[in-house]
Amino acid sequence: MPETPAVSRRLLLGSAAATGALATGIGSAAPVAATEQAPRRRPGQKSMIGVPFAAHPTVRVAVIGLGNRGGGMITGWAAVPGCTVTAVCDIRADRAERAADRLESKGNPRPAEYGGSADSYARMLRRDDIDLVYIATPWEFHYEHGRAALLSGRHAVVELPVATELRQLWDLVDTSERTRRHLLLSENCNYGRNELAMLKAAHDGLFGDLTNGHGGYLHDLRELLFSDTYYTDSWRRLWHTRSTASFYPMHGLAPIAAAMDVNRGDRMTTLRATTTAPKGLADYRARFVPRDHPSWKETYINGDLVTCMIETAKGRTVRAEHDVSSPRPYSRINTLAGSRGIVEDYAGPAPTGARIYVEPDHGGHTWRDFETYRKEYDHWLWQKVGDDAANNGGHGGMDYVLQWRTVQLMRAGLVPDIDVYDSAAWCSPVPLSVTSLARGGRPVEIPDFTRGAWRERRPGLDSAPTDMPPAG
Repeated sequence: MPETPAVSRRLLLGSAAATGALATGIGSAAPVAATEQAPRRRPGQKSMIGVPFAAHPTVRVAVIGLGNRGGGMITGWAAVPGCTVTAVCDIRADRAERAADRLESKGNPRPAEYGGSADSYARMLRRDDIDLVYIATPWEFHYEHGRAALLSGRHAVVELPVATELRQLWDLVDTSERTRRHLLLSENCNYGRNELAMLKAAHDGLFGDLTNGHGGYLHDLRELLFSDTYYTDSWRRLWHTRSTASFYPMHGLAPIAAAMDVNRGDRMTTLRATTTAPKGLADYRARFVPRDHPSWKETYINGDLVTCMIETAKGRTVRAEHDVSSPRPYSRINTLAGSRGIVEDYAGPAPTGARIYVEPDHGGHTWRDFETYRKEYDHWLWQKVGDDAANNGGHGGMDYVLQWRTVQLMRAGLVPDIDVYDSAAWCSPVPLSVTSLARGGRPVEIPDFTRGAWRERRPGLDSAPTDMPPAG
């Protein structure tokens, strides 16, 4: 298999597009229509909104992709009550073997191993002991693997983003509807403790009428991007040579969208993108990377900071940022504001890392720690599995909360918190940012993946407490 697969011309907009966007700035013209029109449903094809999982006594998980992310998540899946990992797959067979060894060493049944070729996952999907496929391959494979999982009759949990093109996002929506199987974005940040408390507080009216939010993925990855071992075949760095997209806005966007009931009474309507010049990776290379390193043959076109300004049908705005090329402390920003107050995460040394100011509780233009409100609005999932989360999952435990909740939903036969429509909407800024930047920052329309159903209020991450079914 080549180092990276062929990439659609939709993403190959190159440095000329980036330079034009920098020079022109945000345009003021009417929104540009989305490049992919909403396809009509086929006869008999129906929405997946409100469709519960069939109840599963045990959830049998297969994993595709055993690099840093997939390899780190397998033990969490195996630790959830009523869940077992039945098969593991990676194009590198030795990774599958090591993953199986690791599970077996912790007292779990040894999963079947697949690997050694690009179609190993297809052979794995022919098994009859898989209910859910977890996909943690490089971005360029997510669509292919997620679609194949659905077509094999399995539900799919896909790492970010579920796809990189608008056409692919629509196809995943339609494939989910035709196969009657769910595809979910593995957005662990939606299950963060602060994020869920923020969501519950917003739904309780603490911030008044919501007006705006700000989220991002600001993570200095320069050392890892130039590592010869961390990202296999340098796949993630190479995206910076071939696309101007906001690669990873979902970590910041998704929790804000959930708090604003996007696809559940509101929807994202337009996006406009801006970008700074691509300076960070080249500067880091010049200072720290030997001249004989393969990266010296590369030209970076992805701007250091890509910002997407998103508007909703209710007149709200969301600012979603992506920057992995600049020296800075980690932040997802995680800010939500309304007519009666504001909460800001990653804002200082407070115990929760977040600060708040709401009327009538506060005055004097002085921030307060979020801790009292997090206790008041602590989500039942963290109250129930918080201790296990700390022991079984990374990223402060939110990985395990996502895994536990997914398995619980499937075992109890409940409607998923995150559905294919959320997944497609939250990932749409990846291709849409490219389109906006190529057109000088003009706003572009965001498709309605629900086909009109966004107007209906329905539950989401602000769920009612339920128990994990007892083991059979």
